[in-house]
Amino acid sequence: MNSAMIIICLALVGAIIVGLLASHGRKMNLEQWSVGGRTFGTVFVFVLMAGEIYTTFTFLGASGFAYGKGGAVLYIMTYTCLAFVSSYWLLPPIWRYAKQHNLITQPDFFARVYDSPAVGFIVAIVGLVALIPYLILQFKGLGIIVEIASYGAISTQTAVIIGAVAMSIYVVVSGVHGSAWNATIKDCTILLVCAFLGLYLPYHYYGSVGEMFASIEKAKSGFLALPQVGENPMWYCTTIAISALGLYMWPHTFASIYTSKSERIFRKNAVVMPLYSLVMLFSMLVGFTAVLKVPGLTGGQIDLALLRLSIATFDPWFVGVIGAAGVLTALVPGSMMLIAASTLFANNIYRKLMPETEGRSVSRIAKLAAPLIAMVAVYFTINGGNSIVALLIMGYSIVTQLFPPLVASLLPNNPVTKQGAIAGILVGVATVAVVVTTKTSIATLFPGASPLVAGINTGFIALTLNVATMIVVSAFSRVPQPRLASSAE
Repeated sequence: MNSAMIIICLALVGAIIVGLLASHGRKMNLEQWSVGGRTFGTVFVFVLMAGEIYTTFTFLGASGFAYGKGGAVLYIMTYTCLAFVSSYWLLPPIWRYAKQHNLITQPDFFARVYDSPAVGFIVAIVGLVALIPYLILQFKGLGIIVEIASYGAISTQTAVIIGAVAMSIYVVVSGVHGSAWNATIKDCTILLVCAFLGLYLPYHYYGSVGEMFASIEKAKSGFLALPQVGENPMWYCTTIAISALGLYMWPHTFASIYTSKSERIFRKNAVVMPLYSLVMLFSMLVGFTAVLKVPGLTGGQIDLALLRLSIATFDPWFVGVIGAAGVLTALVPGSMMLIAASTLFANNIYRKLMPETEGRSVSRIAKLAAPLIAMVAVYFTINGGNSIVALLIMGYSIVTQLFPPLVASLLPNNPVTKQGAIAGILVGVATVAVVVTTKTSIATLFPGASPLVAGINTGFIALTLNVATMIVVSAFSRVPQPRLASSAE
């Protein structure tokens, strides 16, 4: 057993222990298990919301996308900053409404604000469907990190299975409390590791960041700019749009809003979170460093750029430290997703189909559902082949379809009816489903379309159809208000 593998195993055991200890002294009913009893302060809310962007996507996907796509990777920093700024206005009214009505999940909010169990049920289905590829992303990243960082001592499949078991153990016992404590450790670790790698590697191999970019431009002219075909300016803008609008539409992120003890916490965090997203820049710099130093990675292999460069640069023990940080980026966000998915299933799907189910039984079903959902994600992880960024963008395309009815519900006079909300969501999600399953794009539908038009993200098209459908159906389904009789009458 090499030193890297020992450090990775210690990190995994440590995460389980911290997760299990987090439940000490608490009666883990559904509210405590899923939203922490609504008692979390600034630090825990910060690491659960801002820290949630630091997943295996940040660790492997951002560096891999920089390696494979060049300048297009900057869309990640742009959309996260925009979303964080929007949280200053978006999150407080959601928190107030959820606290007033004692809501537990994202579908609870939609069902209550639209006075429609059907809307809540559809939102639960959409959320569960969107969470699966995001959970797969975490397991996929975990498998890559452990196999590469352990120098092949642990296979990808074994790592994924062990990670799923570890995650399920502390999720079932401690719920969001275990995730919050591990998230605090994870954020500190990933900040130090990514900052070091992003600063050290460009100087080690090129002498400076500027020299690195100059060398890349000389060897691969135009690589650092947006191309005319593929990830072009239109792709860049539309992908930023769906990602920024969708960041808080993920069920686990939405539910983390409920954990706060005060709405003022969101405004305090919104000031810092855009600066915090700059940490992603370090991961991107590692990917750019690897462009000329670890050539030849294509397709899904681009996600290996950070680890391959690290192995070529550092001693095994430090590779183990990097691998340990990567393991935490998979376990912590993955556990939040698992909690959200199992709560959605128990509270908003099973309970709606079996209305006689009592609250205590719902809590038990949610905890039993967690390992089952993890098993489903493990199966698709082992049998799937998409790159990490492709998985994330697909998930965003699905979950962003919930944004239009949410924003409408926060207006003083909601112009959207429950029928309009349902129709819009269904049209948007159906469009994404057709595009993903048939691998359709604007380029395939309209071969003569200009490269700029062909670059439009299909998730953005789905969102446009969603809004148009929502407006039209709401106009036809709105019940006219009776007019007051005039004095003349």
